[in-house]
Amino acid sequence: MTRDKRTELNYRKYDTQPGTVLVVDDHTPSRQAIADILRQAGHHVEMCSSAAEAMSALNRADYDVVVTDLNMPGMSGLDLVRYVEKQQLRTRPIMVTAYATVSSAVEAIRHGAFDYIEKPFDANQLERLVAEAVRHSRLRLAGQANRTGDHTIKAVNLVGSSSLMTELRQRIAQVAGTSETVLIYGESGTGKELVARAIHVQSSRAAGPFVSVNCPALSAHLMESELFGHEKGAFTGADCDRVGRFEMANGGSLLLDEVTEIEPPLQAKLLRVLQEKAFERVGSSRTLHVDVRVLATTNRDLEKEIAEGRFRQDLYYRLAVLPIWVPPLRQRKEDIPELITHFQQQCAQRLARPVPELDDSALALLMEYDWPGNVRELENLITRICVLTTETTVRADQLRKWLPNVTARPKFENIPVGMSIQEMERYLIEATLERFGGHREKTAKALGIGVRTLTEKLRQYGYAPREKRFSRAG
Repeated sequence: MTRDKRTELNYRKYDTQPGTVLVVDDHTPSRQAIADILRQAGHHVEMCSSAAEAMSALNRADYDVVVTDLNMPGMSGLDLVRYVEKQQLRTRPIMVTAYATVSSAVEAIRHGAFDYIEKPFDANQLERLVAEAVRHSRLRLAGQANRTGDHTIKAVNLVGSSSLMTELRQRIAQVAGTSETVLIYGESGTGKELVARAIHVQSSRAAGPFVSVNCPALSAHLMESELFGHEKGAFTGADCDRVGRFEMANGGSLLLDEVTEIEPPLQAKLLRVLQEKAFERVGSSRTLHVDVRVLATTNRDLEKEIAEGRFRQDLYYRLAVLPIWVPPLRQRKEDIPELITHFQQQCAQRLARPVPELDDSALALLMEYDWPGNVRELENLITRICVLTTETTVRADQLRKWLPNVTARPKFENIPVGMSIQEMERYLIEATLERFGGHREKTAKALGIGVRTLTEKLRQYGYAPREKRFSRAG
């Protein structure tokens, strides 16, 4: 019997769609065995080796089901179940234990576990439980989608009350009600994936799967298999059939995260899928049809990518039917205090202890900082503060060591108004060269240009071609 036939029978038998499942177990063979069973049943499975790692995964992504071991070093599976309950996640936990007792089972279920299963378990029993949990999780998601838009956005932690964030919420509400392709663009770390999830949750597809593909993490060869799946024997190492992300997302939404990283040959295949809603697995001639809404993100300048031949113009037009811009944090700094409070609350829940507060000087420093890493950088900083700081209050001088890009603002008082761009460029190059004592490699690195480019600039300014110290020619 083929994988497709087995999967079809599983879905019919348990009356559910393929789900996204997080398997948590510190014992590698057990973790892998559970994952293999569920993948054979057609589910998309990810794995974690600890409850703490699972919490981070749950903060980053949305799962239908968490299958977790009870007894693990550090935080237990029951702690993870309590975390899911406290965060009000739609994820349905299933407890797996070799030490099942009435008290532990009751405690887990009291805190929101869907059910528990005792080792050694039957594969069919695990498949049945997960199938039922996926169905309940989807019903819970459908219930969330029927609530007000504002409540749904908060459920995916889209934080901020600035005018730019208000406009962003309004745009999300506008596009969510359609099935058109959405291109979400903005700098790295701005929260483009959260915007994609907000669109999905508010859409009519909310009860369907939300599947994400991290395009930069995969080679061109792996990307094709990841998107479209492959048949057994299609290439070296393809020892079994694989369901691709488009199939997993059938009836729901597929996020192509940083879509510009897809190689041009595969862009043509992606264009066909967007046009015809059809594709073939790698190594197969059978055409599959899917009903998937595509959401894509990018941090690149797409016009430049197209002009330089790295991205197809026709694919751009297919993706950018509904464009949404996510603003950088430096343009909505009034949201910083709200974001800090949000991340502090998250850390307090994860660490199960009070976290330090920021005094006025610390807050002022964070408000002045330009945040090149955007919201992600702020989140990482607050996490670092909460974990590594022992004081109850944090001052600005304690934060500076964690903000290496904080530098004094350049002084422009002595630069005459009306100086040309070319004159400013020369002024910057010469000042940097002097700062590094004429060392051209260090100067080029600081300026973000190549040594050859710097040498050519200096030649134009009249510097000696082989001069190693800072001095004018002649």
